[in-house]
Amino acid sequence: MPRHEPHAPVSGATPRLTRRRALSAGSAATLAAARLLAPAVFTGCSAGLPSGRRPLPLGLLHSQTGTLAISETSVRDAEILAVEEINAAGGVLGRPLEVMCPDPKSRSADLFPKRARQLCERGAVALFGCWTSTSRKAVIPVCAEFKRLLFYPLQYEGNESSEHVVYGGSVPNQQILPAVDWLFSSAGGRRRKIFLLGSDYVFPRTANLIVKKYLRARDIEPVGEAYLPLGHTQFRGVVEMIDASRADCVLSTINGDSNIAFFEALAAGGIDAEKVPVVSTSVGEDELRNLAPEHVRGHYAAWSYFQSVPGAANRSWVEQFRREFGYDRVTSDPMEAAYALVHLWKLAVERAGSVATDAVRQALREGLEVAAPGGPLRVDPKTQHCAKPFRLGRIRADRQFDIVHESAGPIEPDPYPQIAFPGWKCDWMQGGLERGAEVRIDGDV
Repeated sequence: MPRHEPHAPVSGATPRLTRRRALSAGSAATLAAARLLAPAVFTGCSAGLPSGRRPLPLGLLHSQTGTLAISETSVRDAEILAVEEINAAGGVLGRPLEVMCPDPKSRSADLFPKRARQLCERGAVALFGCWTSTSRKAVIPVCAEFKRLLFYPLQYEGNESSEHVVYGGSVPNQQILPAVDWLFSSAGGRRRKIFLLGSDYVFPRTANLIVKKYLRARDIEPVGEAYLPLGHTQFRGVVEMIDASRADCVLSTINGDSNIAFFEALAAGGIDAEKVPVVSTSVGEDELRNLAPEHVRGHYAAWSYFQSVPGAANRSWVEQFRREFGYDRVTSDPMEAAYALVHLWKLAVERAGSVATDAVRQALREGLEVAAPGGPLRVDPKTQHCAKPFRLGRIRADRQFDIVHESAGPIEPDPYPQIAFPGWKCDWMQGGLERGAEVRIDGDV
């Protein structure tokens, strides 16, 4: 398999666009430009940088059209903000950063790897992005071929450890299982009748396998389980299933704009948040901008970060993001992780003194930590996942969250919980992945 070290792009190979100039005409102009240019390059701010230094190109992989654009465009914007901050502070190794932003159009299996290949061929020294696990898994072979790192900002199902990925989101032991524990608690209503609902791809099916194993260890079975395709909009039948099951809560791993139709159908079906709350793993502040408050108020979301996290650092970041991208904008967990991962990459490059992937990876395995808006983000050198706190938020009428529960501190990542994947573990400091018995996961994953 060929190996290609990062290099500078061919001059004139890619159209360039200054984000600040596009933004002056409004966020719609920024999105329109990102959709038209394939890939667009946002050069950002380069104050204090020596003139004539060749930029270091970064590749951003986020859908700007299709069912996942509701979530992904803002993650891209958070990464652009981080790049502008880095450039304003002098760049990386004395060189400015520029970002290339092609549109994979929510086509996880085919366009994501194609766009990743284009970015690598154009000289991107690292990739940031992907949303679904399908897209991440499709991009990993490209990263292996071109010897690049993918910085992945999303919570996901675990059951994976690639030396080509830095995992910046939560895995189930940091997000979903603490949410289940809260539902079991007196604060959560001591709920036991859980309905599992998800989009039909690898993350929901694998996450729910872990949940079912976790429940069975407590002599509990889910009262129902259903999966719908990404982009699905007809949820009346599912709501009838939830009602008939007599569930006292729903654990939802629905992704993308299907959440709009789901919560509309839930409200139309008379499912009350007090009696049957939904705990979502993929609905944050950005998604709530597109959801009617009367449909979602009182339901919950499980994340590591919320815009309402207290503290001066978070307030400053939220204000900065809104000042740059519009005062109607919000911040969310994937955005915060994506922003922090860009700064983490910068720290690793500077520690390594090089953008070469092997050197950057070795620096990351020193257990690097950066200050993120929601608290420190630290890499676990054994798994290349990050230690993350757990927070549970209740949706308010203003489309923000009241944080009703949080862990005492960051939770160490466990991509292979033994209750679901006995014998599997990963330690990149001691040879990498150790395989256990094969585990069958229902559905096409």
